[in-house]
Amino acid sequence: MINAFLLDIEGTTTPVDFVYRVLFPYSKAMIEEFLKAHGADGDIANDIASLEAERETDKARGLWPPASQSPKSGSDPLSEYFRWLVDQDRKSTPLKSLQGRIWQEGYRSGELRSQVFEDVPRALAKWRREGKQIFIYSSGSVLAQKLLFANTDAGDLTKLIDGFFDTNVGPKIDEASYARIVSSVGVPAGEIMFVSDVTAELNAARKAGLQILLCLRPGNRPQADAESFMQTDSLLLDE
Repeated sequence: MINAFLLDIEGTTTPVDFVYRVLFPYSKAMIEEFLKAHGADGDIANDIASLEAERETDKARGLWPPASQSPKSGSDPLSEYFRWLVDQDRKSTPLKSLQGRIWQEGYRSGELRSQVFEDVPRALAKWRREGKQIFIYSSGSVLAQKLLFANTDAGDLTKLIDGFFDTNVGPKIDEASYARIVSSVGVPAGEIMFVSDVTAELNAARKAGLQILLCLRPGNRPQADAESFMQTDSLLLDE
């Protein structure tokens, strides 16, 4: 029995290309201007302080600046570090928070419009009619998740979603993260179906007792152990 769905975003509800060819480049292009305009704002200043601390840790480990890259003259060092983290696809909480805030301005201005696969709005509406609960778990910030689902060509999909989780509950490859989500939503682990395109995440969720499903979408990265998982290419599971 499935009473709730927990969905990944990238490669599950949303094309990988939209994340890597639209959202990430946009945040890299806008970071310096954004920090100049909002760097003193309370919550943003906290994100900046956390990112500065992460940069110091990377310096101590000999990771920053990378050996193949010397800082550009006149460029803001934190903006350069931000761009480097984006290129590394680092699952950093302050990085993801700042990205979400940058994307918020992009959605407000109309420069950004989010993409979801065509079956997603229909699946969410179907599950809602059936009384299923729907949750999102992504390494992107909760703000970024809400913005993505609020600004689709199918309209605002956030009204169909019961809750959002990001790396504040823990890494997506950590069993304990899924246990925290189960505790938060109040649905038994065995009645929750987690859908993702990454088998390492699915393995962590399975250890926490969730049902799991590997999502196969165009552009997704191949998973070496994919054949050992139940698979789907659509969220409309019974069609």
